[in-house]
Amino acid sequence: MSSRHGAAADQVESTFTFIPYGAIIQEFNVAGHNIVQNFPEAGLYEEYNTPHFGETIGRTRNRVKDARVENLNGKTYTLNANNGSNSLHGGPSGWGKRVWEGPTAMNRNGKEGVQFKYLSNDGEEGYPGTVECRCWYTAWTEEGKTLLEIEYEAELVGNECEETVIGVTNHSYFNLNLPAPTIAGTVVTLGTTSYLEISPDGIPTGRIIPYPDIPSEPLKEFTLSESHPDPDDCFVVNTSPGSTPLDTRSLPLHVLATLYHPNTGLHLEVESTEPAFQFYTGRFIDVPEVTTSMGQKVEARGKRSGICIEPSRYVNCAGKEEWRSQCLMTKGKVFGARSIYRAWKD
Repeated sequence: MSSRHGAAADQVESTFTFIPYGAIIQEFNVAGHNIVQNFPEAGLYEEYNTPHFGETIGRTRNRVKDARVENLNGKTYTLNANNGSNSLHGGPSGWGKRVWEGPTAMNRNGKEGVQFKYLSNDGEEGYPGTVECRCWYTAWTEEGKTLLEIEYEAELVGNECEETVIGVTNHSYFNLNLPAPTIAGTVVTLGTTSYLEISPDGIPTGRIIPYPDIPSEPLKEFTLSESHPDPDDCFVVNTSPGSTPLDTRSLPLHVLATLYHPNTGLHLEVESTEPAFQFYTGRFIDVPEVTTSMGQKVEARGKRSGICIEPSRYVNCAGKEEWRSQCLMTKGKVFGARSIYRAWKD
């Protein structure tokens, strides 16, 4: 099942396709160009989507150190590990690997959109409490640009416990030069040059420092080559972790990143209310050639075939008590976040 959603009734070239599996963004079309990595059929996602193309990530996103959350409801919870000793993107069967309810067409804040909903049961992937998450995709056009807003809302709806941890993001991979096999030649600017320094296992050390392999000034352009720079790191917009509310939707949007490719003239700008974002240039993508149910061949995808910009809270905030206020959801409180993807062609 899929839903094709037009950004405007008179602009059929700017459309999105979403599927219930993982509440995935399957297509993001701008002036006739699909700018996200995808599979043409839902069944192929279930079998081959190890890179998480387009998925809605939860119950937490990124890594939780040693797949453990201590001192939560007065207990220690052991999560399902799937990244060495760590839990990654909610575990091996996180929300991106679950079938969501939807898409349900609706009007959201005066704009055309669709809603997905997922009920995550107590104990799923080791997390406590029953949580309901709602995801809205809203699309429109503005000054010749195509906009997609993603809004998340989640709350603890079960009576099993008083608190849990939460973090939701989208894991789309953008390539503004498809069908080229890599992102080489993409011109990038980032809204910050600060990042969470990490240990070899991908867990932050606690220090926020300048990223070494990009220009030292925010919003200064750099160009991706076939191999460099090669980040898979969490860049920090708000360096005061305790000031981030559980629901960031009322905060101002800030630019996380802009992408541009001179071969196609396509642009992408990502804004969010979130305090950080993972910037990942796809070094671990390894998808073989696959065949659809109709016999169509889909080319293999390898490293650096897409760019992720994942708005988020700090990595391992669930496992680090000094940062946990960013993701600690108690009974009666609501988690929220919103991001806008703005795309256009010269």
